[in-house]
Amino acid sequence: MTEATDASPPAQGIEGVLLANRDRIVRFLEVRGAGDGAEDLFQDLWMRLTERRTGPIADPLSYVMRAANNLMLDRYRSARQRMLRDHAWGENAAVEKPSAEAALIAREQLAQVEAAVSATGDRPARIFRRFRVDGVAQRDIAAEFGVSLSTVEADLRKVYAALVTVRRQFDVG
Repeated sequence: MTEATDASPPAQGIEGVLLANRDRIVRFLEVRGAGDGAEDLFQDLWMRLTERRTGPIADPLSYVMRAANNLMLDRYRSARQRMLRDHAWGENAAVEKPSAEAALIAREQLAQVEAAVSATGDRPARIFRRFRVDGVAQRDIAAEFGVSLSTVEADLRKVYAALVTVRRQFDVG
C-alpha cells in the first residue's frame, strides 16, 4: 500500500476512506487490544474491504470502523478457540500417544512442508518463519530484511501458495 502521489488521482471509495483514516483506524485497533499487531490487522482489513465489490455505502467511515471492530472480534474469538483447543490438546497429548504409522506419516508430511517452504527461496522461507514461527510483525520483518512491506507480503503469499499446493496433496493422498 503506497501513498498517492501528485501524479496519480486520489483514491476513491473504500480505499480512499482507508487511506484518509489510516492512523485513526490503527489507533482504534490498538485500543481494542491489537497492540503491536494493529498494523498487520489494518493490512487484513484493507485486503478484506478492497477485495469485495460493494455498491455505494451511505456512511463509508462507519462501515470501515464496523468492519475493523468485527475483525477484532474475529481475532478475539479465534484466539479464545485456539487457547481452549491447545488446553484440550495438552491434556490429551499426555494421555494418548500417536501410533508408529501416524508418527511416520506426520514426519513425511513435515518433510514435504519444509521442502515446499524451502523451494520458494531463501528470503521467502526466512520471512515466513520469522512471521509464523517467531511471531514478528510484518513491518518489523521488512525493516530487518531491508525490504518494503509489500515485498514481505508478496513473499508470504508465495509461501502460502506453496503450502496450499502441499495441503491439496495431503487431502488427495
